[in-house]
Amino acid sequence: MHRVYYIDEDWETWGMTQVKTYNRKKMLVLFCMFFAVAMFLVGRLGYIMIGQGAYYSQKAQDLHERERAIKAPRGRIYDRNGVVLAGNRPVCTISVIHSQITEPETVIRVLSEELGISEEEIRKRVETVSAREKIKSNIDKEIADVIRSYHLDGVMVDEDYKRYYPFDEMASKVLGFTGADNQGIVGLEVEYESVLRGTDGYILTVTDANGIEVENTAESRLEPIAGNDLYTSLDANIQAYVQQEAERVLIAKEAIGVSIIVMNPKNGEIYAMVNAPEYNLNDPYTLNIDTDIQDETQKQNELNQMWRNFCINDTYEPGSIFKTVTATAAFEKGVLSVEDTFVCPGYRIVGDRTIRCHKTTGHGQETFRQGIMNSCNPVFMDVGLRVGVESMYHTYEQLGLMSRTGIDLPGEATSIMHKQEDVKDVDLAIMSFGQSFQITPMQLITAVSAIVNGGNLITPHFAMYADDAQGNRVETYEYSVKEAVISEETSVIMRDLMESVVAEGSGRNGQVEGYRIGGKTATSEKLPRGNGKYISSFIGVAPADDPRVITLVLINEPTGIYYGGTIAAPVAQRIYENILPYLGMEPMYEAEEPQKDVGE
Repeated sequence: MHRVYYIDEDWETWGMTQVKTYNRKKMLVLFCMFFAVAMFLVGRLGYIMIGQGAYYSQKAQDLHERERAIKAPRGRIYDRNGVVLAGNRPVCTISVIHSQITEPETVIRVLSEELGISEEEIRKRVETVSAREKIKSNIDKEIADVIRSYHLDGVMVDEDYKRYYPFDEMASKVLGFTGADNQGIVGLEVEYESVLRGTDGYILTVTDANGIEVENTAESRLEPIAGNDLYTSLDANIQAYVQQEAERVLIAKEAIGVSIIVMNPKNGEIYAMVNAPEYNLNDPYTLNIDTDIQDETQKQNELNQMWRNFCINDTYEPGSIFKTVTATAAFEKGVLSVEDTFVCPGYRIVGDRTIRCHKTTGHGQETFRQGIMNSCNPVFMDVGLRVGVESMYHTYEQLGLMSRTGIDLPGEATSIMHKQEDVKDVDLAIMSFGQSFQITPMQLITAVSAIVNGGNLITPHFAMYADDAQGNRVETYEYSVKEAVISEETSVIMRDLMESVVAEGSGRNGQVEGYRIGGKTATSEKLPRGNGKYISSFIGVAPADDPRVITLVLINEPTGIYYGGTIAAPVAQRIYENILPYLGMEPMYEAEEPQKDVGE
Protein backbone atom coordinates (compact mmCIF):
# COMPACT_ATOMS: atom_id res chain seq x y z
CA MET A 1 0.00 0.00 0.00
CA HIS A 2 1.46 3.26 -1.08
CA ARG A 3 1.25 6.51 0.87
CA VAL A 4 0.66 9.67 -1.04
CA TYR A 5 2.03 12.98 0.27
CA TYR A 6 0.64 16.32 -0.75
CA ILE A 7 2.66 19.55 -0.69
CA ASP A 8 0.73 22.56 0.27
CA GLU A 9 1.05 25.36 -2.31
CA ASP A 10 1.56 27.99 0.43
CA TRP A 11 4.43 26.08 1.83
CA GLU A 12 6.10 25.87 -1.57
CA THR A 13 5.66 29.60 -2.06
CA TRP A 14 7.21 30.31 1.31
CA GLY A 15 10.31 28.18 0.50
CA MET A 16 10.94 29.96 -2.77
CA THR A 17 10.69 33.28 -1.01
CA GLN A 18 13.29 32.24 1.53
CA VAL A 19 15.74 31.24 -1.19
CA LYS A 20 15.31 34.54 -2.97
CA THR A 21 15.85 36.45 0.30
CA TYR A 22 19.03 34.50 1.05
CA ASN A 23 20.42 35.24 -2.42
CA ARG A 24 19.67 38.93 -2.02
CA LYS A 25 21.51 39.05 1.30
CA LYS A 26 24.46 37.19 -0.19
CA MET A 27 24.61 39.61 -3.10
CA LEU A 28 24.40 42.55 -0.70
CA VAL A 29 27.28 41.23 1.43
CA LEU A 30 29.40 40.65 -1.63
CA PHE A 31 28.59 44.11 -2.94
CA CYS A 32 29.52 45.70 0.38
CA MET A 33 32.80 43.82 0.49
CA PHE A 34 33.58 44.83 -3.08
CA PHE A 35 32.67 48.42 -2.31
CA ALA A 36 34.86 48.48 0.81
CA VAL A 37 37.85 47.10 -1.08
CA ALA A 38 37.29 49.57 -3.89
CA MET A 39 37.12 52.48 -1.46
CA PHE A 40 40.28 51.31 0.29
CA LEU A 41 42.12 51.11 -3.01
CA VAL A 42 40.86 54.54 -4.04
CA GLY A 43 41.93 55.93 -0.69
CA ARG A 44 45.32 54.30 -0.92
CA LEU A 45 45.81 55.57 -4.44
CA GLY A 46 44.83 59.04 -3.35
CA TYR A 47 47.29 58.90 -0.44
CA ILE A 48 50.09 57.77 -2.76
CA MET A 49 49.28 60.35 -5.43
CA ILE A 50 48.66 63.28 -3.10
CA GLY A 51 50.18 62.53 0.28
CA GLN A 52 53.30 60.76 -1.01
CA GLY A 53 53.41 62.31 -4.44
CA ALA A 54 56.60 64.26 -3.85
CA TYR A 55 58.35 61.21 -2.38
CA TYR A 56 57.55 58.90 -5.29
CA SER A 57 58.21 61.63 -7.79
CA GLN A 58 61.69 61.92 -6.32
CA LYS A 59 62.07 58.14 -6.46
CA ALA A 60 61.13 58.17 -10.13
CA GLN A 61 63.54 60.96 -10.77
CA ASP A 62 66.28 59.07 -8.98
CA LEU A 63 65.88 56.28 -11.50
CA HIS A 64 67.14 58.71 -14.11
CA GLU A 65 69.78 60.52 -12.02
CA ARG A 66 73.11 59.41 -10.64
CA GLU A 67 74.61 60.94 -7.52
CA ARG A 68 78.32 61.64 -7.39
CA ALA A 69 79.74 62.67 -4.02
CA ILE A 70 81.89 65.76 -3.58
CA LYS A 71 84.14 65.10 -0.61
CA ALA A 72 84.24 67.75 2.09
CA PRO A 73 87.68 68.77 3.35
CA ARG A 74 88.33 67.73 6.93
CA GLY A 75 88.92 70.45 9.47
CA ARG A 76 92.55 71.20 10.24
CA ILE A 77 94.25 70.82 13.61
CA TYR A 78 96.39 73.74 14.77
CA ASP A 79 98.75 74.38 17.64
CA ARG A 80 98.14 77.32 19.98
CA ASN A 81 100.03 79.69 17.65
CA GLY A 82 98.23 78.77 14.43
CA VAL A 83 100.77 76.24 13.14
CA VAL A 84 99.08 73.49 11.12
CA LEU A 85 99.61 70.09 12.74
CA ALA A 86 97.12 68.20 10.56
CA GLY A 87 95.95 69.43 7.17
CA ASN A 88 94.63 68.12 3.86
CA ARG A 89 96.23 67.25 0.57
CA PRO A 90 94.17 67.02 -2.64
CA VAL A 91 93.89 63.46 -3.92
CA CYS A 92 91.45 61.62 -6.19
CA THR A 93 89.19 58.58 -6.18
CA ILE A 94 88.99 56.36 -9.27
CA SER A 95 85.69 54.58 -9.99
CA VAL A 96 84.03 52.82 -12.90
CA ILE A 97 80.41 52.78 -14.11
CA HIS A 98 79.70 49.45 -15.78
CA SER A 99 76.93 50.70 -18.08
CA GLN A 100 79.09 53.47 -19.52
CA ILE A 101 82.24 51.44 -20.31
CA THR A 102 82.73 51.08 -24.08
CA GLU A 103 86.28 49.65 -24.12
CA PRO A 104 86.54 47.32 -21.12
CA GLU A 105 89.90 45.79 -22.06
CA THR A 106 91.50 49.20 -22.46
CA VAL A 107 90.05 50.32 -19.13
CA ILE A 108 91.39 47.21 -17.40
CA ARG A 109 94.87 47.63 -18.90
CA VAL A 110 95.21 51.37 -18.18
CA LEU A 111 93.92 51.21 -14.60
CA SER A 112 96.11 48.21 -13.83
CA GLU A 113 99.25 49.95 -15.15
CA GLU A 114 98.61 53.35 -13.58
CA LEU A 115 97.30 52.17 -10.21
CA GLY A 116 99.57 49.17 -9.68
CA ILE A 117 96.62 46.79 -9.23
CA SER A 118 96.45 43.39 -10.92
CA GLU A 119 94.35 43.12 -14.08
CA GLU A 120 92.38 40.31 -12.43
CA GLU A 121 91.29 42.58 -9.59
CA ILE A 122 90.44 45.44 -11.98
CA ARG A 123 88.43 43.08 -14.18
CA LYS A 124 86.27 42.00 -11.22
CA ARG A 125 85.36 45.63 -10.57
CA VAL A 126 84.82 46.50 -14.23
CA GLU A 127 82.54 43.51 -14.85
CA THR A 128 80.48 44.12 -11.70
CA VAL A 129 77.04 45.34 -12.73
CA SER A 130 76.43 48.21 -10.34
CA ALA A 131 75.70 51.91 -10.40
CA ARG A 132 79.28 52.70 -9.40
CA GLU A 133 82.27 50.59 -8.39
CA LYS A 134 85.19 52.20 -6.54
CA ILE A 135 88.63 51.09 -7.76
CA LYS A 136 90.99 53.03 -5.48
CA SER A 137 90.94 56.15 -3.34
CA ASN A 138 93.64 58.55 -2.10
CA ILE A 139 95.34 58.63 -5.50
CA ASP A 140 97.90 61.38 -6.01
CA LYS A 141 96.55 64.07 -8.26
CA GLU A 142 99.40 63.56 -10.75
CA ILE A 143 98.41 59.93 -11.32
CA ALA A 144 94.74 60.87 -11.50
CA ASP A 145 95.51 63.48 -14.17
CA VAL A 146 97.26 60.80 -16.25
CA ILE A 147 94.21 58.52 -16.02
CA ARG A 148 91.94 61.42 -16.88
CA SER A 149 94.01 62.14 -20.00
CA TYR A 150 92.97 58.78 -21.53
CA HIS A 151 89.34 59.97 -21.74
CA LEU A 152 88.02 56.49 -20.99
CA ASP A 153 84.24 56.10 -21.06
CA GLY A 154 82.89 54.88 -17.75
CA VAL A 155 86.01 55.84 -15.75
CA MET A 156 85.30 58.51 -13.16
CA VAL A 157 88.02 60.63 -11.52
CA ASP A 158 86.64 62.48 -8.50
CA GLU A 159 88.45 65.05 -6.39
CA ASP A 160 89.05 64.02 -2.79
CA TYR A 161 91.17 64.94 0.21
CA LYS A 162 93.77 62.97 2.12
CA ARG A 163 94.88 63.80 5.66
CA TYR A 164 98.40 65.18 5.70
CA TYR A 165 100.68 65.78 8.68
CA PRO A 166 103.41 68.36 7.90
CA PHE A 167 105.70 67.26 10.74
CA ASP A 168 105.42 63.48 10.15
CA GLU A 169 106.11 62.09 13.67
CA MET A 170 105.38 65.15 15.79
CA ALA A 171 102.81 64.41 18.52
CA SER A 172 101.78 61.26 16.69
CA LYS A 173 100.28 59.62 19.77
CA VAL A 174 98.29 62.75 20.54
CA LEU A 175 97.06 63.72 17.08
CA GLY A 176 96.31 60.22 15.85
CA PHE A 177 95.41 59.64 12.19
CA THR A 178 92.52 58.95 9.83
CA GLY A 179 91.58 55.91 7.79
CA ALA A 180 90.99 55.54 4.07
CA ASP A 181 87.52 57.03 4.53
CA ASN A 182 89.08 60.12 6.13
CA GLN A 183 87.52 59.34 9.51
CA GLY A 184 89.55 59.51 12.71
CA ILE A 185 90.93 56.26 14.13
CA VAL A 186 92.94 57.24 17.22
CA GLY A 187 93.97 60.36 19.14
CA LEU A 188 92.44 63.80 18.71
CA GLU A 189 91.34 62.78 15.21
CA VAL A 190 88.77 60.39 16.63
CA GLU A 191 88.03 62.31 19.84
CA TYR A 192 86.91 65.35 17.81
CA GLU A 193 85.54 63.48 14.80
CA SER A 194 82.21 65.32 14.95
CA VAL A 195 84.04 68.67 14.91
CA LEU A 196 86.59 67.90 12.20
CA ARG A 197 84.33 65.93 9.83
CA GLY A 198 82.70 67.98 7.12
CA THR A 199 79.48 67.36 5.19
CA ASP A 200 79.92 65.91 1.70
CA GLY A 201 78.28 67.57 -1.27
CA TYR A 202 77.10 65.87 -4.44
CA ILE A 203 76.52 66.24 -8.17
CA LEU A 204 73.35 64.79 -9.73
CA THR A 205 73.73 63.87 -13.41
CA VAL A 206 70.84 62.85 -15.70
CA THR A 207 71.03 59.35 -17.21
CA ASP A 208 69.03 57.39 -19.74
CA ALA A 209 67.23 54.10 -19.11
CA ASN A 210 70.56 52.27 -19.43
CA GLY A 211 72.25 54.42 -16.80
CA ILE A 212 74.36 56.33 -19.34
CA GLU A 213 74.82 60.01 -18.61
CA VAL A 214 72.94 62.28 -21.01
CA GLU A 215 75.14 64.95 -22.53
CA ASN A 216 74.25 68.62 -22.55
CA THR A 217 71.88 68.34 -19.59
CA ALA A 218 71.92 70.47 -16.49
CA GLU A 219 73.48 69.11 -13.30
CA SER A 220 72.21 69.57 -9.77
CA ARG A 221 75.02 70.43 -7.41
CA LEU A 222 75.20 70.71 -3.62
CA GLU A 223 78.46 72.16 -2.42
CA PRO A 224 80.28 70.37 0.43
CA ILE A 225 80.69 71.98 3.83
CA ALA A 226 84.23 71.84 5.21
CA GLY A 227 84.82 70.53 8.71
CA ASN A 228 85.63 72.90 11.55
CA ASP A 229 89.24 73.69 12.47
CA LEU A 230 90.44 72.61 15.92
CA TYR A 231 92.89 74.82 17.81
CA THR A 232 94.84 73.04 20.53
CA SER A 233 97.02 73.96 23.49
CA LEU A 234 100.03 72.22 21.92
CA ASP A 235 102.99 74.42 21.07
CA ALA A 236 104.81 73.10 18.00
CA ASN A 237 108.13 74.59 19.11
CA ILE A 238 107.96 73.11 22.61
CA GLN A 239 106.69 69.79 21.25
CA ALA A 240 109.57 69.62 18.75
CA TYR A 241 112.24 70.34 21.34
CA VAL A 242 110.77 67.97 23.94
CA GLN A 243 110.54 65.24 21.32
CA GLN A 244 114.17 65.84 20.38
CA GLU A 245 115.21 65.44 24.02
CA ALA A 246 113.12 62.30 24.41
CA GLU A 247 114.67 60.69 21.34
CA ARG A 248 118.16 61.64 22.48
CA VAL A 249 117.79 60.00 25.90
CA LEU A 250 115.95 57.04 24.34
CA ILE A 251 119.05 56.26 22.29
CA ALA A 252 121.57 57.19 24.96
CA LYS A 253 119.97 54.97 27.62
CA GLU A 254 118.81 52.26 25.19
CA ALA A 255 115.40 52.51 26.82
CA ILE A 256 112.20 50.97 25.46
CA GLY A 257 110.37 54.27 25.75
CA VAL A 258 110.53 57.86 26.98
CA SER A 259 107.39 59.83 27.87
CA ILE A 260 107.30 63.54 28.68
CA ILE A 261 104.38 65.84 29.52
CA VAL A 262 104.70 69.63 29.68
CA MET A 263 101.62 71.37 31.04
CA ASN A 264 100.32 74.55 32.59
CA PRO A 265 99.43 73.49 36.18
CA LYS A 266 97.02 76.39 36.63
CA ASN A 267 94.58 75.58 33.81
CA GLY A 268 95.52 72.13 32.44
CA GLU A 269 96.63 73.28 28.99
CA ILE A 270 99.14 70.75 27.64
CA TYR A 271 102.04 72.33 25.75
CA ALA A 272 103.71 69.06 24.77
CA MET A 273 103.15 65.34 25.13
CA VAL A 274 105.81 62.99 23.80
CA ASN A 275 105.92 59.22 23.73
CA ALA A 276 109.17 58.15 22.08
CA PRO A 277 109.51 56.32 19.81
CA GLU A 278 106.81 58.13 17.88
CA TYR A 279 105.57 56.93 14.46
CA ASN A 280 105.05 58.54 11.05
CA LEU A 281 101.49 59.86 10.87
CA ASN A 282 101.69 59.88 7.06
CA ASP A 283 102.52 56.17 7.10
CA PRO A 284 100.84 54.86 10.26
CA TYR A 285 100.67 51.21 9.20
CA THR A 286 104.44 50.83 8.93
CA LEU A 287 106.05 49.70 12.18
CA ASN A 288 108.64 52.06 13.66
CA ILE A 289 110.98 49.17 14.46
CA ASP A 290 113.03 46.90 12.25
CA THR A 291 111.13 43.64 12.00
CA ASP A 292 110.29 40.88 9.56
CA ILE A 293 106.91 40.02 11.11
CA GLN A 294 104.77 38.23 8.55
CA ASP A 295 101.84 37.08 10.67
CA GLU A 296 99.04 39.62 10.26
CA THR A 297 97.67 39.14 13.77
CA GLN A 298 101.08 39.68 15.31
CA LYS A 299 101.68 42.70 13.12
CA GLN A 300 98.36 44.24 14.15
CA ASN A 301 99.25 43.71 17.80
CA GLU A 302 102.55 45.50 17.22
CA LEU A 303 100.75 48.36 15.48
CA ASN A 304 98.31 48.69 18.37
CA GLN A 305 101.25 48.88 20.76
CA MET A 306 102.99 51.45 18.56
CA TRP A 307 99.91 53.66 18.60
CA ARG A 308 99.49 53.52 22.41
CA ASN A 309 99.99 56.68 24.40
CA PHE A 310 101.82 55.62 27.57
CA CYS A 311 100.93 58.89 29.28
CA ILE A 312 97.22 58.04 29.37
CA ASN A 313 96.70 54.45 28.17
CA ASP A 314 98.99 52.69 30.67
CA THR A 315 99.51 52.59 34.41
CA TYR A 316 102.70 52.18 36.43
CA GLU A 317 103.98 52.41 39.99
CA PRO A 318 104.93 56.09 40.40
CA GLY A 319 107.64 55.55 43.02
CA SER A 320 109.04 58.41 45.07
CA ILE A 321 107.33 61.24 43.19
CA PHE A 322 104.26 59.98 45.02
CA LYS A 323 105.85 61.06 48.29
CA THR A 324 104.50 64.53 47.47
CA VAL A 325 100.99 63.08 47.82
CA THR A 326 101.81 61.36 51.13
CA ALA A 327 103.27 64.58 52.51
CA THR A 328 100.23 66.53 51.33
CA ALA A 329 97.90 64.12 53.16
CA ALA A 330 99.93 64.51 56.36
CA PHE A 331 99.94 68.30 56.27
CA GLU A 332 96.22 68.34 55.51
CA LYS A 333 95.50 66.13 58.51
CA GLY A 334 97.81 68.16 60.73
CA VAL A 335 100.04 65.26 61.80
CA LEU A 336 103.28 66.60 60.33
CA SER A 337 105.51 69.66 60.45
CA VAL A 338 108.51 70.43 58.29
CA GLU A 339 110.89 70.22 61.25
CA ASP A 340 109.62 66.92 62.69
CA THR A 341 112.58 64.58 63.24
CA PHE A 342 112.96 60.97 62.17
CA VAL A 343 115.66 58.32 62.33
CA CYS A 344 116.56 56.20 59.30
CA PRO A 345 118.75 53.13 60.02
CA GLY A 346 118.32 52.02 56.39
CA TYR A 347 115.08 50.10 56.92
CA ARG A 348 111.77 49.89 58.74
CA ILE A 349 110.09 46.85 60.19
CA VAL A 350 106.33 47.02 59.63
CA GLY A 351 104.41 44.01 60.85
CA ASP A 352 106.41 41.04 59.74
CA ARG A 353 108.11 42.87 56.85
CA THR A 354 111.50 44.55 56.71
CA ILE A 355 111.29 47.35 54.16
CA ARG A 356 114.54 49.00 53.12
CA CYS A 357 115.57 52.49 52.17
CA HIS A 358 117.35 53.09 48.88
CA LYS A 359 120.35 54.06 51.06
CA THR A 360 120.91 50.76 52.80
CA THR A 361 123.29 52.29 55.38
CA GLY A 362 120.57 54.73 56.41
CA HIS A 363 120.32 58.51 56.62
CA GLY A 364 120.53 58.68 60.40
CA GLN A 365 118.60 61.39 62.17
CA GLU A 366 116.89 63.87 59.83
CA THR A 367 114.08 66.39 59.77
CA PHE A 368 111.15 65.89 57.43
CA ARG A 369 112.61 68.52 55.09
CA GLN A 370 115.83 66.51 54.95
CA GLY A 371 113.77 63.33 54.56
CA ILE A 372 112.05 64.54 51.41
CA MET A 373 115.31 66.00 50.07
CA ASN A 374 116.95 62.58 50.61
CA SER A 375 113.83 60.76 49.35
CA CYS A 376 114.05 58.58 52.46
CA ASN A 377 111.59 55.67 52.48
CA PRO A 378 111.50 55.08 56.27
CA VAL A 379 110.52 58.71 56.85
CA PHE A 380 107.55 58.37 54.52
CA MET A 381 106.52 55.02 55.94
CA ASP A 382 106.29 56.71 59.35
CA VAL A 383 104.35 59.62 57.85
CA GLY A 384 101.94 57.33 56.01
CA LEU A 385 101.16 55.41 59.20
CA ARG A 386 100.52 58.72 60.98
CA VAL A 387 98.00 59.69 58.32
CA GLY A 388 96.13 56.39 58.37
CA VAL A 389 94.26 54.58 55.64
CA GLU A 390 91.04 56.60 55.72
CA SER A 391 92.69 60.02 55.51
CA MET A 392 95.17 58.81 52.90
CA TYR A 393 92.39 57.56 50.64
CA HIS A 394 90.49 60.80 51.18
CA THR A 395 93.50 62.70 49.83
CA TYR A 396 93.74 60.30 46.90
CA GLU A 397 90.11 61.06 46.12
CA GLN A 398 90.61 64.81 46.45
CA LEU A 399 93.60 64.76 44.10
CA GLY A 400 91.75 62.76 41.43
CA LEU A 401 93.78 59.58 41.85
CA MET A 402 90.73 57.34 42.17
CA SER A 403 89.20 58.33 38.83
CA ARG A 404 90.14 59.33 35.30
CA THR A 405 91.38 62.87 34.71
CA GLY A 406 88.89 63.54 31.92
CA ILE A 407 91.59 64.39 29.38
CA ASP A 408 90.20 64.77 25.85
CA LEU A 409 91.86 61.70 24.38
CA PRO A 410 90.27 58.28 23.93
CA GLY A 411 91.24 55.21 25.91
CA GLU A 412 92.27 56.83 29.19
CA ALA A 413 93.09 54.23 31.83
CA THR A 414 92.50 54.70 35.53
CA SER A 415 94.30 53.75 38.72
CA ILE A 416 94.66 50.26 40.13
CA MET A 417 94.30 50.61 43.89
CA HIS A 418 93.79 48.34 46.87
CA LYS A 419 90.28 48.35 48.25
CA GLN A 420 90.39 50.68 51.21
CA GLU A 421 89.04 48.06 53.59
CA ASP A 422 91.80 45.62 52.57
CA VAL A 423 94.74 47.95 53.26
CA LYS A 424 96.92 46.81 56.16
CA ASP A 425 99.74 48.71 57.86
CA VAL A 426 102.37 47.08 55.66
CA ASP A 427 100.38 47.99 52.54
CA LEU A 428 100.02 51.58 53.68
CA ALA A 429 103.72 51.82 54.46
CA ILE A 430 104.64 50.65 50.94
CA MET A 431 102.02 52.86 49.30
CA SER A 432 103.47 55.85 51.14
CA PHE A 433 106.52 55.83 48.89
CA GLY A 434 104.64 55.00 45.67
CA GLN A 435 104.58 51.22 45.33
CA SER A 436 102.00 48.38 45.36
CA PHE A 437 99.48 50.35 43.27
CA GLN A 438 99.41 51.86 39.79
CA ILE A 439 98.31 55.15 38.27
CA THR A 440 98.75 56.81 34.88
CA PRO A 441 101.38 59.49 34.29
CA MET A 442 98.50 61.84 33.50
CA GLN A 443 96.90 61.21 36.88
CA LEU A 444 100.21 61.85 38.60
CA ILE A 445 100.97 65.18 36.91
CA THR A 446 97.38 66.33 37.46
CA ALA A 447 97.55 65.49 41.17
CA VAL A 448 100.90 67.27 41.62
CA SER A 449 99.48 70.27 39.73
CA ALA A 450 96.77 70.57 42.38
CA ILE A 451 99.41 70.27 45.11
CA VAL A 452 101.44 73.21 43.76
CA ASN A 453 98.79 75.49 42.22
CA GLY A 454 97.05 76.40 45.46
CA GLY A 455 94.80 73.35 45.69
CA ASN A 456 92.69 73.35 42.50
CA LEU A 457 92.18 70.07 40.65
CA ILE A 458 92.22 71.00 36.97
CA THR A 459 91.22 68.97 33.90
CA PRO A 460 94.16 68.38 31.56
CA HIS A 461 93.25 69.04 27.96
CA PHE A 462 94.28 69.87 24.40
CA ALA A 463 91.26 71.44 22.67
CA MET A 464 90.88 75.19 23.14
CA TYR A 465 88.37 76.29 20.50
CA ALA A 466 86.98 75.46 17.06
CA ASP A 467 86.47 77.77 14.07
CA ASP A 468 84.57 77.14 10.85
CA ALA A 469 86.21 77.39 7.42
CA GLN A 470 85.49 81.14 7.33
CA GLY A 471 87.23 81.73 10.64
CA ASN A 472 84.09 82.18 12.71
CA ARG A 473 84.23 80.84 16.27
CA VAL A 474 81.81 77.92 16.63
CA GLU A 475 82.85 76.58 20.03
CA THR A 476 85.09 77.48 22.94
CA TYR A 477 85.91 74.53 25.14
CA GLU A 478 85.62 74.82 28.90
CA TYR A 479 86.80 72.33 31.48
CA SER A 480 85.83 71.62 35.03
CA VAL A 481 87.96 72.76 37.97
CA LYS A 482 87.49 71.32 41.44
CA GLU A 483 88.57 74.11 43.75
CA ALA A 484 90.22 73.87 47.16
CA VAL A 485 90.87 70.12 47.16
CA ILE A 486 93.74 70.98 49.52
CA SER A 487 94.44 74.14 51.44
CA GLU A 488 96.53 77.02 50.18
CA GLU A 489 98.70 76.63 53.29
CA THR A 490 99.60 73.04 52.39
CA SER A 491 100.30 74.08 48.81
CA VAL A 492 102.76 76.77 49.98
CA ILE A 493 104.60 74.26 52.18
CA MET A 494 104.81 71.70 49.38
CA ARG A 495 106.17 74.22 46.88
CA ASP A 496 108.86 75.17 49.36
CA LEU A 497 109.78 71.53 50.03
CA MET A 498 109.93 70.68 46.33
CA GLU A 499 112.22 73.65 45.75
CA SER A 500 114.50 72.29 48.51
CA VAL A 501 114.63 68.92 46.72
CA VAL A 502 116.01 70.58 43.58
CA ALA A 503 118.18 73.16 45.35
CA GLU A 504 119.94 70.77 47.74
CA GLY A 505 118.41 67.30 47.49
CA SER A 506 118.07 64.34 45.13
CA GLY A 507 116.74 66.57 42.34
CA ARG A 508 119.66 68.97 42.03
CA ASN A 509 120.40 67.80 38.50
CA GLY A 510 117.12 69.45 37.57
CA GLN A 511 118.24 72.93 38.62
CA VAL A 512 118.32 75.66 35.97
CA GLU A 513 120.65 78.56 36.45
CA GLY A 514 118.80 81.72 37.37
CA TYR A 515 115.44 80.04 37.98
CA ARG A 516 113.61 78.72 41.00
CA ILE A 517 112.79 75.11 40.18
CA GLY A 518 110.89 72.68 42.38
CA GLY A 519 110.70 68.96 41.81
CA LYS A 520 110.81 65.37 42.96
CA THR A 521 112.69 62.33 41.68
CA ALA A 522 111.66 58.68 41.48
CA THR A 523 113.09 55.31 40.56
CA SER A 524 110.32 52.70 40.28
CA GLU A 525 111.10 49.00 39.99
CA LYS A 526 108.82 47.28 37.53
CA LEU A 527 107.00 44.08 38.35
CA PRO A 528 107.97 41.38 39.02
CA ARG A 529 110.43 42.56 41.68
CA GLY A 530 114.03 41.71 41.14
CA ASN A 531 113.86 41.72 37.34
CA GLY A 532 116.30 44.63 37.10
CA LYS A 533 113.84 46.78 35.11
CA TYR A 534 113.02 50.32 36.24
CA ILE A 535 111.16 53.46 35.29
CA SER A 536 113.24 56.53 36.10
CA SER A 537 111.33 59.75 36.49
CA PHE A 538 111.37 63.38 37.57
CA ILE A 539 108.64 65.95 37.98
CA GLY A 540 109.61 69.62 37.94
CA VAL A 541 107.72 72.91 38.39
CA ALA A 542 108.77 76.44 37.47
CA PRO A 543 108.93 78.92 38.99
CA ALA A 544 108.81 77.08 42.30
CA ASP A 545 107.00 79.83 44.20
CA ASP A 546 104.23 80.26 41.60
CA PRO A 547 104.38 77.41 39.04
CA ARG A 548 103.39 78.25 35.49
CA VAL A 549 104.74 75.09 33.91
CA ILE A 550 105.02 71.51 35.17
CA THR A 551 107.00 68.75 33.45
CA LEU A 552 106.99 65.00 34.00
CA VAL A 553 109.82 62.91 32.50
CA LEU A 554 109.68 59.09 32.47
CA ILE A 555 112.39 56.82 31.09
CA ASN A 556 111.16 53.25 30.68
CA GLU A 557 113.74 50.52 31.27
CA PRO A 558 116.99 52.47 30.87
CA THR A 559 120.22 50.52 30.68
CA GLY A 560 123.13 51.25 32.99
CA ILE A 561 122.49 53.90 35.63
CA TYR A 562 118.77 54.14 36.25
CA TYR A 563 118.29 56.63 39.11
CA GLY A 564 115.72 59.29 38.31
CA GLY A 565 117.84 62.05 39.84
CA THR A 566 120.74 61.09 37.60
CA ILE A 567 119.11 60.51 34.21
CA ALA A 568 115.58 61.97 34.27
CA ALA A 569 116.21 65.26 36.11
CA PRO A 570 118.81 66.44 33.56
CA VAL A 571 116.26 65.94 30.77
CA ALA A 572 113.87 68.30 32.54
CA GLN A 573 116.73 70.71 33.12
CA ARG A 574 117.56 70.91 29.40
CA ILE A 575 113.90 71.34 28.52
CA TYR A 576 113.48 74.19 30.99
CA GLU A 577 116.66 75.90 29.85
CA ASN A 578 115.08 76.23 26.42
CA ILE A 579 111.36 76.69 27.04
CA LEU A 580 111.29 78.96 30.08
CA PRO A 581 112.71 81.96 28.17
CA TYR A 582 110.48 81.00 25.25
CA LEU A 583 107.44 81.18 27.56
CA GLY A 584 108.47 84.64 28.68
CA MET A 585 109.99 83.68 32.05
CA GLU A 586 113.14 85.64 32.64
CA PRO A 587 115.92 84.44 35.02
CA MET A 588 115.32 85.66 38.55
CA TYR A 589 118.87 85.62 39.81
CA GLU A 590 122.41 84.45 39.10
CA ALA A 591 122.80 80.92 40.39
CA GLU A 592 125.86 78.86 41.14
CA GLU A 593 126.66 75.89 38.96
CA PRO A 594 124.44 73.10 40.28
CA GLN A 595 126.16 70.12 41.84
CA LYS A 596 125.89 66.76 40.16
CA ASP A 597 124.42 63.96 42.18
CA VAL A 598 123.14 60.44 41.89
CA GLY A 599 120.22 58.86 43.69
CA GLU A 600 116.51 58.87 43.40
